[in-house]
Amino acid sequence: MNSQDTLFESMIPGLPLIGRGKVRDIYSVDEDHLLIVTTDRLSAYDVVMPDPVPMKGQILTRLSVFWFRMMTDLVDNHLTDRTVDDVVEDADILPSLRGRSLVVKRLKPLPIEAVVRGYLIGSGWRDYQASGQVCGIRLPPGLRQAEQLPQTLFTPATKAEAGAHDENISYDAVVELIGEKLAQRVQELSIAVYQRAAAYALERGIIIADTKFEFGLDDEGRLFLIDEVLTPDSSRFWPVDRYAVGISPPSFDKQFVRDYLDTLDWDRTAPGPELPADVLRQTSEKYQEASARLM
Repeated sequence: MNSQDTLFESMIPGLPLIGRGKVRDIYSVDEDHLLIVTTDRLSAYDVVMPDPVPMKGQILTRLSVFWFRMMTDLVDNHLTDRTVDDVVEDADILPSLRGRSLVVKRLKPLPIEAVVRGYLIGSGWRDYQASGQVCGIRLPPGLRQAEQLPQTLFTPATKAEAGAHDENISYDAVVELIGEKLAQRVQELSIAVYQRAAAYALERGIIIADTKFEFGLDDEGRLFLIDEVLTPDSSRFWPVDRYAVGISPPSFDKQFVRDYLDTLDWDRTAPGPELPADVLRQTSEKYQEASARLM
């Protein structure tokens, strides 16, 4: 694998680094703008793996922009007209940043993950098995794993610190955090964006089982959709032709990596183990296939 085809960590002289997430590096451009670089890093079980996934950063960036633009009549977003070429002067590093970098509005992020579920899977399935509820929402008895929910659910979560897990919280907890009017707006927009995307994807052979959104406010209190939108990193994408109730369906994401890691004697703490080239290749192919189907 040619290391020039991947970017594990960016370094941009002249721009202050604000922070590195599991996947994204964030730089300060000026008082009103940030530069977000989506790398090819991959995390599994909340640990960043040491090997990058080819094309991942470009795919996530392209897909997010696609969805942001599809939803502009529903909600404003953090995109701007500026490009990485406008804010990075070093010509030697620009090629590694193009296609994976966005200059965005600098906004104040809300302290929640806006999770939307259309199907019963993951932590929602575990909650339901334990209590018959998901984030305090009572569901009918007898639902099975991966079954479509009777209605789309807004099931928010806290934003965890790096290395920790997000925790599901109730709608009332969101109201306490951000106020009732804003909580209602976030809930309505999250469900509307998810439902439009889910209907679009279903026509293209993909079930969007669940997803999470992030929102931010400007100085006037206007709400914006930020971060990434409806990517295989922030959502569960299932192929329609392999979907079945009662199992955890195969997905267009890092499932190859998880499956491989589950065969190892690894305690799910950092550092993560090195990944074989075929696992990285198959993971990249799944991201590319999802992107191609949707766009």
